[in-house]
Amino acid sequence: MALTIKEVEHVALLARLSLSEDEKVKLSQQLGAILNYADTLNTIPTDNVEPLTHILSVHNVFRADEVQPSMPREEMLANAPLVEAGYYKVPKIM
Repeated sequence: MALTIKEVEHVALLARLSLSEDEKVKLSQQLGAILNYADTLNTIPTDNVEPLTHILSVHNVFRADEVQPSMPREEMLANAPLVEAGYYKVPKIM
């Protein structure tokens, strides 16, 4: 499937590319070769092939959530440079 220069210009416009005339000719040949290869892939019989989302089986690798007591507030705030009303105090950024 050969691409015309007009189609290459349209793709270049969508990709915000500026191409010279030589590049347009070269890209029309290269993109045409890619599309021809995709057409040959479409001819492969895949009637009895099940669609896959992953090649390997997928399983959950995360640990189970368990409720645990948190650290005491005083211990968490012990190394804070600034504390106000039991919270970290940080400088304004806006």
